[in-house]
Amino acid sequence: MSNLNQTQLLRESLRTLVRKLGVLDRGEASCCGITLSQSYSIVEIGRAGIISVNLLTEILGVDKSTVSRSVDKLVNNGILVRDTDPEDRRSVTLRLSDKGQAVFEEVEKRSTAYFAEVVADIPDDKRKQIIESLQYLVQALKGSRCC
Repeated sequence: MSNLNQTQLLRESLRTLVRKLGVLDRGEASCCGITLSQSYSIVEIGRAGIISVNLLTEILGVDKSTVSRSVDKLVNNGILVRDTDPEDRRSVTLRLSDKGQAVFEEVEKRSTAYFAEVVADIPDDKRKQIIESLQYLVQALKGSRCC
């Protein structure tokens, strides 16, 4: 297969994958009355425990104003708690409230259940190869120059 054909096949495969995962993500978010972008924030904060706004912005790969708008809504809805970092009064940290923890756990539970079904549909002898290949792809994407 030529490099051009490989490039096109990779591009189309990733486009399909992104669409499929986007539908999944919207479904997970809608279960809990939150938007997709709010879901991403909740998951990252839930996994970190406590996280700075700056680090959340970096992880999500969006601008600070986008994160701030999303965070403001989540704070107003009682899902997040915003604190001033005691070690650096200029830094703001975020953590989940009890309500936010419940939302995080529900999103994670649904995601885990979905991917357990996906893994079950992959032949046993291909699972390790697929996961390893995805890890290589993620590393390649981290190093790529885009947009």
